[in-house]
Amino acid sequence: MAGLHKLDDEDYPAYTTGQAAELLDVQQAFLRSLDSAGAVSPHRSAGGHRRYTRRQLTIAGRLRALFDEGYSLTASQRILALEDELAQARDEISFLRARLGLEGAAEA
Repeated sequence: MAGLHKLDDEDYPAYTTGQAAELLDVQQAFLRSLDSAGAVSPHRSAGGHRRYTRRQLTIAGRLRALFDEGYSLTASQRILALEDELAQARDEISFLRARLGLEGAAEA
């Protein structure tokens, strides 16, 4: 059962384009277009086939949701980048609060 840990790895390239498209309820062409645009860059198998990670599927799904809301690819990518920055800042604030002994202090 040595390979089971890969099931928990968000960065393990486990999903083919067909599987990813089915999970996200999108066309395979949508995923290929994200790859062509550099928005999501799947790994390639030895045979050159795309393999997606869970993390990449999350990004692709979020991009799809933003497209459905009317945002362009550029705007969607910027929104994702800002969401990531905000999450990192919140993590850092939590870490610093804990380090200073302010775990229960009200957040600003």
